[in-house]
Amino acid sequence: MNTNFDKIIFATSNQGKMDEIRMIMKDCNLPIVSLKEAGIDVDIDENGETFEENALIKARTIMKLTGCLTLADDSGLEVDYINKEPGVYSARYLGYDTPYSEKNQSIIDRLKDAVGEERSARFVCAIAACFPDGEEVVTRGTIEGQIGYEEVGDNGFGYDPIMYVPELDKTTAQLDTEYKNKISHRGKALRQMWEEIKDKI
Repeated sequence: MNTNFDKIIFATSNQGKMDEIRMIMKDCNLPIVSLKEAGIDVDIDENGETFEENALIKARTIMKLTGCLTLADDSGLEVDYINKEPGVYSARYLGYDTPYSEKNQSIIDRLKDAVGEERSARFVCAIAACFPDGEEVVTRGTIEGQIGYEEVGDNGFGYDPIMYVPELDKTTAQLDTEYKNKISHRGKALRQMWEEIKDKI
């Protein structure tokens, strides 16, 4: 085991995301710190065309800045009926500062003529790990569902209230946190990442 690591930086300042990450990676014997906790305030131009590219851009930038093992994710919602929008622009859809209630309603309105499987959608999460020695690892997780007809549930954030999972008959915002972490796109990608890196740290 490499003992040169004293922490893992996760390149986000989103507290909800950090709570989820720490819960899923609870067996990690290193502290996992956010950008805010690491005292890092930097603008990163996420100009990749895929979730994987954006995750790598973030992880590389922070690793080069700090010399620390860095993980970063890029995640979003793909809605098939509207050409997989908002995709990599999920956070920027209608503007960064636009409330998700408005973003969600916009997507519902754009699918007003879509029924059943025409409303198919998925959450995608790509996670990148960049090591100080130059090694890079990327994992991907998804959860399939359909866009609901209205927001339902309050246990989640972002697009969770409109992501309906038919086999569960619930939106991801109606799932309890522990179960959601087991089946979520981020949960799947994080567990894959943990399997990839746990013997390296």
